[in-house]
Amino acid sequence: MAKIKIKENDYSSEAIGAKLEGLYELQNVDSQIDKIKVLRGELPLEVTDLELEIEKLNERLVSQGSADDELNNSINQQNQKIQDANALIEKYNTQQMKVRNNREFDAINKELEFQGLEIELANKKIKSFELELVENADKIKLLKAKIRERKKHLKNKKSELDVIVKSTEKEEARLLTQKKKLTKNIDDRLMNSYEGIRLSSKNGLAVVKVKRNACGGCFSSVTAQHHLNIKMRKDILFCESCGRILVPDDIDAN
Repeated sequence: MAKIKIKENDYSSEAIGAKLEGLYELQNVDSQIDKIKVLRGELPLEVTDLELEIEKLNERLVSQGSADDELNNSINQQNQKIQDANALIEKYNTQQMKVRNNREFDAINKELEFQGLEIELANKKIKSFELELVENADKIKLLKAKIRERKKHLKNKKSELDVIVKSTEKEEARLLTQKKKLTKNIDDRLMNSYEGIRLSSKNGLAVVKVKRNACGGCFSSVTAQHHLNIKMRKDILFCESCGRILVPDDIDAN
């Protein structure tokens, strides 16, 4: 059985009772806040996920736009190669008119053939780049459509969330203010224990009443002596099965 160590002058039933009442009241406030969060459901998470998805889609759109620029630059480079090759062909044709022997004629012919092959290769590359441009344009079109669709979905989810938030914001603000006041009166070690139990509990219950000699959280039996100590507020006592903080069933009367 775990216990919280407290100062000597805090061992009175009045001091223990005050601590238990503070924890029980804090639990009630937290439970009400939890209900508000349940009302919102998965909407906050859905909104966050959609925002992240749109951000990634926009990054992909920028990337596709960069690919477009690179393809256009590649086409321009190949067109420049064609221009350069045509200029050389014109130059070699002029030189061919002035050759003095067969060796020079054959050398110029080889250069002319080479430049012709360069032009043919450049045109093939241009056609390939142009096909990639068409495919990339389709990808950009699909991305833009997807972004519009996700933005519309995000807008609807935000509207749903805003309606719920507006209907509960005053109550939530009141509860958060109340929680802040309550936590100021609870020592740090006890508060850390409380928060730790809440996090490990599926229903967020860290403080429960003992009802019919059983834990109000896991419904495990509580021994008569343990129950008596709880009713007499002899210490901060925990359930030996689930670890929740146990309070007497008549705590509401105080």
